[in-house]
Amino acid sequence: VQLQASGGGLVQAGDSLRLSCAASGVTFNRYDLGWFRQAPGKERESVATFTWRGGITNYADSVKGRFTISRNNAKNTVYLQMNSLKPEDTAVYYCASKYFTRSEYHYWGQGTLVTVSS
Repeated sequence: VQLQASGGGLVQAGDSLRLSCAASGVTFNRYDLGWFRQAPGKERESVATFTWRGGITNYADSVKGRFTISRNNAKNTVYLQMNSLKPEDTAVYYCASKYFTRSEYHYWGQGTLVTVSS
């Protein structure tokens, strides 16, 4: 199973970016999906998750109203639309997936760097 994240880059505060994560070797059927990030000197945190069962989305308080997670099952791709970006959103963003009965994410992408300048 491989997850390939892309779409990161250098943007200015207030700009938008869309991250993509394409999966190979697994379909998204029965898999929860998530985006996580790790800023320099900080621990990795959950940004947005999407459950297979019920299609429930959860967002970190810091990104609510600005970020949107979505999935395209036909393309085996999960997206993170990021609007109104702030310098504090600067981090390496990782996509991840887990079988819906598992408690921990066990498939991880390689990460894509998002840098937001003020």
